[in-house]
Amino acid sequence: MEQGLIHLYCGDGKGKTTAAMGLCLRAAGQGLGVGIAQFLKPGNSGELKILEEIQNIVIYPFLKSVKFTLTMTHEDRKQAYEFYTALFNRIKESAVNLDVLLLDEAVSAVTENLLDADLLYDFLQNRPQGLEVIITGRNPPERLMDMADYISEIKMIRNPYDKGIKARKGIEL
Repeated sequence: MEQGLIHLYCGDGKGKTTAAMGLCLRAAGQGLGVGIAQFLKPGNSGELKILEEIQNIVIYPFLKSVKFTLTMTHEDRKQAYEFYTALFNRIKESAVNLDVLLLDEAVSAVTENLLDADLLYDFLQNRPQGLEVIITGRNPPERLMDMADYISEIKMIRNPYDKGIKARKGIEL
């Protein structure tokens, strides 16, 4: 690709990560180099187990003891901020070897002040020319929306969680 574009999957509905992972799978199937980084997730989802077996996909490390942001202590937040800053610097260094990069839940990491917004914006503005970047999360800042070439909003109309049905292995996990 001569010019990489920015994709933003946002909204309160289920499927942002699923759509982003589908795009990563499509790219890998065409022989493109793909990097996948997830923020605020423990790295135990089913799609990662199969995607990490594909030779041209790089899965970046996870914060092992990730918590919901509402339950994070000051120390948890500090640890997460340090981890995500180091992770993002690693991503920046290796991005030259990728064609597609997924930053799953990077929006939430930024809005929760667990990833410096300027670090993300600077990377997006100065990324390798052909790098396609996919970003997911709820309530993206206006500046990020202005930078995006694609914006897809996934709206929740109904969710079984509201009836007390927990996340199910192979469907939500």
